[in-house]
Amino acid sequence: MSETPGEKTYAPTEKRLRDAANKGDVLRSKDLGTAVVMLVGAAWLAFGGPWLLGDISSLLRESFQFDQGELVDFRPGRLMMQGLAATLPPILALALPVIAVTLASQLAFGRGRFVAKNLEFKHTRINPMSGLKRMFGPNGLIEMGKGILKVILLGGIAGLWWYASYESLLGLGRGNLAAQLTVAWSSIISLFVALCGGLLVIAAVDLPIQWVRRNKKLKMSHQEMKDENKEAEGSPEAKGARRQRQRDIAAGSVAGAMREAQFVITNPTHFAVALTYDPEKAAAPIVLAKGRGDKALAMKELAREYGLPTLEYPQLARSVYFTSRERQVICEDLYGAIAAVLAYVLSLKRGELPPLPAIEVPVAVRFDAEGRLSK
Repeated sequence: MSETPGEKTYAPTEKRLRDAANKGDVLRSKDLGTAVVMLVGAAWLAFGGPWLLGDISSLLRESFQFDQGELVDFRPGRLMMQGLAATLPPILALALPVIAVTLASQLAFGRGRFVAKNLEFKHTRINPMSGLKRMFGPNGLIEMGKGILKVILLGGIAGLWWYASYESLLGLGRGNLAAQLTVAWSSIISLFVALCGGLLVIAAVDLPIQWVRRNKKLKMSHQEMKDENKEAEGSPEAKGARRQRQRDIAAGSVAGAMREAQFVITNPTHFAVALTYDPEKAAAPIVLAKGRGDKALAMKELAREYGLPTLEYPQLARSVYFTSRERQVICEDLYGAIAAVLAYVLSLKRGELPPLPAIEVPVAVRFDAEGRLSK
């Protein structure tokens, strides 16, 4: 497949992901955060609930007991303060862990960054037209569909819970107060746990979708990759360190392989493969050396030093890199593409100036920068 200039086909680099996170654009899954918070709440209700339940029982008993002094000096404010003093500690004991877990989950998604800029006022948040675009745009329709599916799933879980619990719930009111509160409390905990299970299923589906959508949004074009690479190498210290690493690599076995090569294919700075073709040795071109990162840059430096043709075919370079081993022939699926490049290189050696050939890489051997098959 020929690549269109400006087309964003490269996976985002670590720097692009880091810059996006600094701006508040991080991987988020509301469903996972909600599931985690509900799990913490359910765990607290199971282990700390008796504390709150006992305080509520005592409060209810005392509220329905009156003596002569309270009839003469009735102060409802005092009763309210007593109720608040009894229920506030266990409620805070629930609220504080939930708040901590919520903040921790969001900071984990944001790689530990707190982005204060997200708290700034943005007029687009209260602009009716912007809101309508968000609601009825592609993302809004996707979120609406997800919301409907979530309601169906969680509603089904709640319905099953009611079917399994309705007899005990309908029996509330026929026993003593402590027994009724215990049954109601156990029912609430079981409902929370059932809903948490549904939310975890939703989160397990939603998180990969959010990851794919975010990476697709942050994909980079060929030019953006080159610009970022130039920016990364801008400082004299970075240039000197990179040059030294390249010299170290070039002094190794790569130099010998490059002396045998006839041409080099690059992508444009992250991948490089050096090939040769000798029909007396093999029926197909052989990969003499391949590298990525510093090794690829060292191979390019050696190619310039040895006067080897260096051709930028990003998709083809990745395909050769991920399907071939050094000192072995190329993959059969790439015979046609490499044959076109080889014919061009041989024409250059004859002194001709043919146009750069358009290369078609078979779908079965197209890879992204991380080695994943791309479609």
